Amino acid sequence: MLYTVLHSVVPPLARAVWRPTVEGLHHVPATGPVIVASNHLSFVDSVVIPCIVPRKVVFLAKSDYFTGSGVKGAAQRAWFEGLGMLPVDRDDTKAALASLDTALEVLGRGEAFGIYPEGTRSRDGRIYRGRTGVAHLALTAGCPVVPVGLTGTPDIQPIGSNVPRLAKVTVRFGEPIRVAGEYDGVPTGRARRDLTDRIMAAIGGLTDQEPAGVYNERPVDA
Repeated sequence: MLYTVLHSVVPPLARAVWRPTVEGLHHVPATGPVIVASNHLSFVDSVVIPCIVPRKVVFLAKSDYFTGSGVKGAAQRAWFEGLGMLPVDRDDTKAALASLDTALEVLGRGEAFGIYPEGTRSRDGRIYRGRTGVAHLALTAGCPVVPVGLTGTPDIQPIGSNVPRLAKVTVRFGEPIRVAGEYDGVPTGRARRDLTDRIMAAIGGLTDQEPAGVYNERPVDA
């Protein structure tokens, strides 16, 4: 109910205010399980994508956003839950691994799951090597992966700023990468690495970001 209410109000308002440039939205299947895999530049990425995609896209969010107290904590919790986000404790290894099971449950229900293969935000604008969790999900669920390229989102809410700003944002959706039958007989590790690299290449082709060539590590205070 909360998602339905927020999604009927927030996306139209956000699109009217920021007027993002959107390309290739038709690549997102209207129904059925799908992984929406995007580059990651800003905290607001997880708001921008659900505001653009007409169907519900479930993202994982830091559990801290769901545990606040008082009126502010309740409002924050309602906001994230209303956007369809699910809590995950990124500092708990077991919880992080369990989040993959949560994602598979989402896909098993025929829903869309959003993920950032880089693992954390790029703070220098480069695109980092993808972690293979995205491929694990796609190969296990047997669902397509739609690559997404975001540009301009860091300008909406720069690091250290609490107030959103007007900025030019572009969201590009690429052709779905289908995995059914693609990796039959291929060793699991090799299949995951190859598919992940394909996904990151597709995302990079939508953003023209400079490849970092290494994994991105999450800062201690992020």
